[in-house]
Parts: sequence; C-alpha cells; structure tokens
Amino acid sequence: MDHTVRFVMVGGFLGAGKTTTLARLARHYTAQGLNVGIVTNDQAADLVDTKSLRSQGFDVGEVAGACFCCRFDDLISTIDKLGLEKAPDVILAEPVGSCTDLVATVIQPLKQLFRSRFQIAPYAVILKPSQGRKILKNEPGTGFSPKAAYILQKQLEEADLILINRIDELSPEQLTELHSLLDDQYPGTPRLAVSAKTGAGFEGYFEFLDQVGDFGRRILDIDYDIYAEGEAELGWLNSSVEISAVRDFTLDSLLLEVISGLKQRLVQDGLEVAHLKVIGLSAAAFGVANLVTRDLPPELSLPSHTQTRNVDLVVNARVACDPEILGVHVEQTVRDVCAKHDATPQFGNAQMFRPGRPQPTHRMATAAQ
Repeated sequence: MDHTVRFVMVGGFLGAGKTTTLARLARHYTAQGLNVGIVTNDQAADLVDTKSLRSQGFDVGEVAGACFCCRFDDLISTIDKLGLEKAPDVILAEPVGSCTDLVATVIQPLKQLFRSRFQIAPYAVILKPSQGRKILKNEPGTGFSPKAAYILQKQLEEADLILINRIDELSPEQLTELHSLLDDQYPGTPRLAVSAKTGAGFEGYFEFLDQVGDFGRRILDIDYDIYAEGEAELGWLNSSVEISAVRDFTLDSLLLEVISGLKQRLVQDGLEVAHLKVIGLSAAAFGVANLVTRDLPPELSLPSHTQTRNVDLVVNARVACDPEILGVHVEQTVRDVCAKHDATPQFGNAQMFRPGRPQPTHRMATAAQ
C-alpha cells in the first residue's frame, strides 16, 4: 500500500453491538465510494461475526487465536491481504469484546511503527446498557465478578468517544441515568447515544469519526493480573453443526429456538450470559440470532426469510462458566431443537476454553509525540 489508510477501531464489551456498528460504518463508507476492509478478531476460529459480515458482501479478514494486541503481526498481515486486489481506503477493526488496553497495544504501535501508513480515527467504545448500567452502579447481581467488571470499566477509560448503544430499547429515564453515571465516572470523554440497529444517532458518529487529530492517546494504568483473571472467568465456545432434515423448516425459527433453548438452560443453572450468537448458512440465504444478556429476549438480528432442509450452523457462546459445561448445554440444545424439526445434527469440532493471559506483542508506555 502506498497511500494512507484510515484505521477505525470499535471497542466494547461482549454483546455491545460492535458487529452491527461495523456493518453500518462499512455501508456508510462504501456509499461514499471508498474501498472498505474489515478485520474481525476472536480467541478462536469459526467466528459468527466474520461469516455474517462476509455474507453481507463485505471484504473481511479474521485474526484468530488471541486479541489484536497479542496478534499484532497477524493484524498487519491480514490488512495486507485485504489490500492485495484493491488497497482499502478504510480499515474497520473489531477487537475481542473481553479485551482492553488497546490504545497502548494496538493504536499506539500503529502510530509509532507505521506512522506514514495509517491515519488513526477516534477510538469509540460501545457501552452495552444492560450490564453496563449494573457495573457502573456497582450493583450486586451483575453476573460478573469485580475482575470481569474491571475490563468493561477500563475499556471505557481509554475511549476517545463512548457510544451508548440500543437507545431504541431505553426509556428516557434509563438514558438519563446512563448519562449521569458516565458524567460522574468518565467526565472528560465525549459521548453519543445511538442505535446500531436503527441507525439513530449515527450521523453524529460519522461526523466525529471524520475528525483528523491525535486520537488514541489514553494509555491505561492497568493491572494485568486482574485483567487476565477477569477474562479467564469467561467460558468460550465456537461450535459448527451441519443440520439436515427430511422436510423444509423455517431457518429463522430454528435459530431463535437454539438461542432461546440455550438461554433457558443457562438461566436455570444461574449462569450469566455475556453473549450468544448463532448464524445459519443455507444455499440460498443466511440468518443471525443473538442474546446479549439474560435480562433481554433473544433477537433475530439478521433474518433470512427462508425455508430450507440443510443448514450450516455456527454457535458462538461467551458465558461466565466452565467451558465444558457450556459445551454440554450447546450440544443438548441443538439436539433438542433438531428433534422438533425431524432434523439430524452432525457436530464438527467445538473449541471450548477459557482465554489465556494477554501477552501483547507491543505495549507503548507513552503516546507518540
């Protein structure tokens, strides 16, 4: 690449709405005639977000195995591959939702090691209202320990901009309360209220992103022991299943049944959901359903509007529990749903683990001058 690329990273906790936000940003920049590349990120391969964004027609690369901070060289090589056919004007990057300290380990290394190559846009972090409110109020019953809550708090601390998402689901009183909590705890950080689903408030976000300046300077004072222990509390599962049936079934119904059944099992066990996502890919269409907290109903975020007999299903689950227990719940839920539709599941390899300690490739102690 011989031209400067605008690098736009969007952070936020698991289930905050990063993928929906990136898709909306990608459509915005594409409509301006710009070439857009997207880089997704996960602790393991087989990511619903990657498949979903590719199915929407975007040019997507994936960094798997750890966060961008620990796979910095992979981030650069993935961007290189996205530019093989046509150099992107904009790179949209979505880090793992359980990661923080991204200014020191991703943005500053880009600025200091690749100064002439990337122009850094303001770094926005999305606040997930359901769990964010409880954590900001330090309420009991958030479902996450103080060490896991520490990650969300540090994510907000390093942001150039905080996006309060899902305003289409918030009452005026709830939104006012969130603004007040953020005023108290992050008084120097600009803030916008948006809905990634409907696009409300995004004109303001587009304007904010168009600013040119020295962004990504908020290097954290962070305790990596607390950070690592907070991440390790989450059970991680990425699982793929081939489903075949003797008669047509409604793909969207099946996706919602999988999420609903899994939610019911997890809630019965008293387990806190950080995020559940499932994508169904048929020959003709695809659909996505997800759950961002046990306090809300499952959502069909991208309906397929299709009937099919065969589908490739990918389940991503992030839950505060032993990953082996999570694996049992996912497999039994899929089997139960398939039985209702006279369908047969064929399970592929499931990846189940707890995230390891973050070990950044680079960590800049001071911001570039």
